[in-house]
Amino acid sequence: MEATIAKEERQPATRRRSSVDPHVARCWEQYRQDHDPAARNALLENYLPIVRYNAERIAARLPDEVELDDLLSAGVFGLMDAIEAFDPHRGVKFETYCAPRIRGAILDELRGMDWVPRLVRHKSHQLTRARQELEQNLGRAPTQSELAERFGVSYREFDRMMRDATAVSQVSLSRQFNDNDSGKDVFEIDVIVDKRGRNPVVESQKRDLKALLTRGMSRAERLILILYYYEEMTMKEIGATLSLSESRVSQMHSSIMERLQSQWGRRAREIEQYAEA
Repeated sequence: MEATIAKEERQPATRRRSSVDPHVARCWEQYRQDHDPAARNALLENYLPIVRYNAERIAARLPDEVELDDLLSAGVFGLMDAIEAFDPHRGVKFETYCAPRIRGAILDELRGMDWVPRLVRHKSHQLTRARQELEQNLGRAPTQSELAERFGVSYREFDRMMRDATAVSQVSLSRQFNDNDSGKDVFEIDVIVDKRGRNPVVESQKRDLKALLTRGMSRAERLILILYYYEEMTMKEIGATLSLSESRVSQMHSSIMERLQSQWGRRAREIEQYAEA
């Protein structure tokens, strides 16, 4: 399309005017005379493919969370401004005149959607380029002091630049996940690992093991075993909880472990005999 526009720009003005669709030419004439809304709407409908063409080209370089419909809406406003300000007597084809205005309106919309200031994003790009260049020259990752020296700023100022760069790299949880081969819509929030979450199967196995180990023990013995291995308390803390001395808790713990080893040893032998039979 751009090549066609450039070719048409080189044609004489009389030839360009003669190539205009008669219906579109009548709409232009009517709109220039009395700014008829119906004529403007007809012109908008005729030139909407130019808006879609530019919006799709820009959207191809943007993250998935940016909706194409938002870019189209902004482009339509740019097209309306172009229709309002277009002067056919300048000898410029309208398609050539409106394209920069449509792109400008879409880019203005994108800047309004971006919560990071343009200056901060610019500094983040500078920091990324400087880190890559120093890494190539040094053969290793540069230190923060080397990066600060490269920019000629103090360490405090560089630390502020690093915090800004971290803000730029934040990702929206509603962003669509890129490595999704299935037909379902998967977003970033769906693939984040919840480190605080617990596997219900593992938790069930732990409860069963705890019940098996503490079977036949007294209340104090069960508490010592649970507090030490499950709650990860020290012997001293367990003694303070049970009103026992640390040495007494240690003795009871050793006795419990000897008993469990003896019990599990007998069960292991029974399992081996059962397997051989």
